[in-house]
Amino acid sequence: MPTISYPGPAAPAFDTSVPVLVFKIGPNPIHHGTLAIIRSLGRAGVPVYAIVEDRFTPAASSRYLARHFIRKFSESDRDSLMCQVLAISSQLGRPAVIIPADDVGAVWIAENAERLRPFFLFPRIDPALPGLLSNKRSLSALCRKLDIPTPALFSPDSLDAAEKFASQATFPVVVKADARTIARGSRSVSLVHTREALLATWRATPFPDGLAFQEYIPKHCAEDWIFQAYSNPAKGCLLSFTGRKQHSWPAFAGPTVLGVAASNAVLREQSERLIKAIGYVGVMDLDYRFDKRDGQYKLLDFNPRVGANFRLFESRAAVDVVRALHLDLTGRKIPQEPQIEGRRVVVESQYWLASLTCAVRGEMTFTAWLKSFCRPAEFAWLSADDRIPAFVAGARLLFRICRTLLRRAFFRMRQPFVGRTRQFHACASGLRPAAEMDLPPDQLHCPTKRATNA
Repeated sequence: MPTISYPGPAAPAFDTSVPVLVFKIGPNPIHHGTLAIIRSLGRAGVPVYAIVEDRFTPAASSRYLARHFIRKFSESDRDSLMCQVLAISSQLGRPAVIIPADDVGAVWIAENAERLRPFFLFPRIDPALPGLLSNKRSLSALCRKLDIPTPALFSPDSLDAAEKFASQATFPVVVKADARTIARGSRSVSLVHTREALLATWRATPFPDGLAFQEYIPKHCAEDWIFQAYSNPAKGCLLSFTGRKQHSWPAFAGPTVLGVAASNAVLREQSERLIKAIGYVGVMDLDYRFDKRDGQYKLLDFNPRVGANFRLFESRAAVDVVRALHLDLTGRKIPQEPQIEGRRVVVESQYWLASLTCAVRGEMTFTAWLKSFCRPAEFAWLSADDRIPAFVAGARLLFRICRTLLRRAFFRMRQPFVGRTRQFHACASGLRPAAEMDLPPDQLHCPTKRATNA
C-alpha cells in the first residue's frame, strides 16, 4: 500500500537533548501503539527508550528505539515498577518525557506525580482525574453531571443484579471490562447477543464489579467518531483532531483497525467544552458514536493517554499529539496548522478479520476489499524504513494462533480419556454401579464386573 505524503510547512525543530521513556503496565507485547510512539519521535530525531516485556517484542526491534529495558515488575507490583523507572532515569542522566501507552500507566503517573516530578517531564494534572476518566462507571456519572450525551450504562455488582439487567435488557449489549479484568485476559470490549451469553460473561469475570454493560447503538443508525488532542494547562487545546472509525475489531464494538481523518466542527466544540469543564491537560483519546436517531454524539470512552492509532492524525506541519506533547514540555512552540484530511491508518494484523466479517455479512465486496489496500495509508506494523517490527509481530501472532489451536486440539483429545478415567474410578470405588455408566460392564475392569461374573 502506498504511503501518504503531503506538502506543507516545515516540521518544527525538536529538542533532541530531551529523551523519551515509553512504558505500559498491562502485559501486551504485541502493541502497535507503543511502536507508533517510538517511530513518530524517533523519526524526529528524539532519543526514545521503552520498557518492554522481552527483547523479542516488535517495539524492541524498531530501528528508532535507542534502547529497551526488560520489565522487572508485574502489574500488581507497583513498588518494583517505581524502582525500575527511577533506575532508568538514573541511567539516562537527565530528565526525560515519560509517556504511558495504557490507561493503567496514565493513572499510575498521576498518582505518583510528586515522586516522579524531579526525574521526568509530564503534564501537571489532578491526580484523581485519569482514574476517574478511565473508569466506565465514573465517566458515565460525570457525563450525566455535565450534560454530555453518553449511552446508558449499568454496572452489576452481584449475580442477582446481572440477572435482573439481563431479563430487561435490549440485545445486543456492549460489555466493557475494567483494567483489572483486562489484565486477566479478558477483552476490553465485546458484544453479546443473548441473555445466556451475557450472564456467562459476567460469571467468567474474576471480579464481581469488573464489567459494565453499555447500551448498544445499532450500526445502521450510527457512526463511530474519534477525537484526539493535546491540551496545555495555560492555553487549553493546542492541537486537536477528529476522524471516522470505518472498521473495528471485534467488529462494531472494538478498537479501530481502519480510520480516516475528517474534520467535524460540532464534535470538536463538544469535546473541547468537556475538556475545559473537567480541567484535563495532556494527550487524550476520545471515542464517540453518533446516534442518527437523536442527532447526538455520545461519548463511549475517554482514554487519558495516547491512543494506539494516534498516527491517524497529523497536522500540515507534521505534528501529531505525541510530537505536540514533546514540543510543549520542552518549551517549543506547537505550529497551529489544520489537520490533514483523508489521512488513513490501517492495523493490518486485525483489519483482515474485520473486513472478512463485513464480507460475510454482505457489507463489503471482494473488489472493495482489494481497493481498500490500494489507497494511501499508514500501516500499524509495516513500514518501508522500519521493517523488522512487522516480521516480529507476524511471527508472534502466528505462534499465538498455533498455540491456541494446539491447546484446543489437546483439550478435545483429552476429554474422552478424562471422562472414561473418571467413570472407572467411580465404578471401582463403588460410588456408581457399572449399569449407570456410559460403558457396559464387560468393558470396565471394576468390582461391578467381577461381582456380575461371579
